[in-house]
Amino acid sequence: MTRAAFFVLTALADQPRHGYGILREVEELSDGEVRLRVGTLYGVLDRLTADGLIVLDREEVRQGRLRRYYRLTDEGVTALDAEAERMAAGAGAAKRRIAEGRNAGAPARPAAEGPAGLEPPTPPGLAGGYA
Repeated sequence: MTRAAFFVLTALADQPRHGYGILREVEELSDGEVRLRVGTLYGVLDRLTADGLIVLDREEVRQGRLRRYYRLTDEGVTALDAEAERMAAGAGAAKRRIAEGRNAGAPARPAAEGPAGLEPPTPPGLAGGYA
């Protein structure tokens, strides 16, 4: 599942929303990291509809414009829940690895160092370097 699809499904998890409402909600849910363009949003909505994860809930005319509201299907709820579990498991694995690395006490070598016990090469233009 793409990040955009995940956040669109998440935006629809609590209530039906129209396109602009989904855009705002996705941006808020992702702390501004995911900013969908209208064309991208409707591509995601079309794919999620074709996959049976969302359906058109209703249409309204507001200020002379048609608003389509989308909602999750039962399959959409199941898919969103499964993806959230998958992401949580992956984050948990990463956190455990980070903790294991810290607990092992092995100091991380800076990237510029060569193999253990060898001095890094002198950069060009410095004493002893290339002219």
